[in-house]
Amino acid sequence: MSFGTKLFTRFFGELVGSDQFGNRYYLDRRTKGQQRERRWVIYNGEVEASRVPPEWHGWLHRTVVAPPTVVAPQVKPWQKPHLPNLTGSAQAYRPPGHTLKGGRRAKGTGDYEPWVPN
Repeated sequence: MSFGTKLFTRFFGELVGSDQFGNRYYLDRRTKGQQRERRWVIYNGEVEASRVPPEWHGWLHRTVVAPPTVVAPQVKPWQKPHLPNLTGSAQAYRPPGHTLKGGRRAKGTGDYEPWVPN
């Protein structure tokens, strides 16, 4: 976080809440209650937009009026917990046969017929 962001947040920001990743969400006191409130996030650690959970993303982009701290989001039984984008990390998905996963695929099962031109 830059010095300017710290200074702006200190003078004009009102802490609205935080998420399970430690990100903190702010609202500009000067625009509070107006049609176009200014909202922002201060990330805990690396600045990566995919680390913002869906409920806070909706609040930041004004899809919902009240933050998740005021109105608890309804969690559906089929929903999984939010995960940030893991591409490029050690936890990234690598399918069978990927070079970083040994580079060997399982043999074909015999149900595949290659196309052969006449």
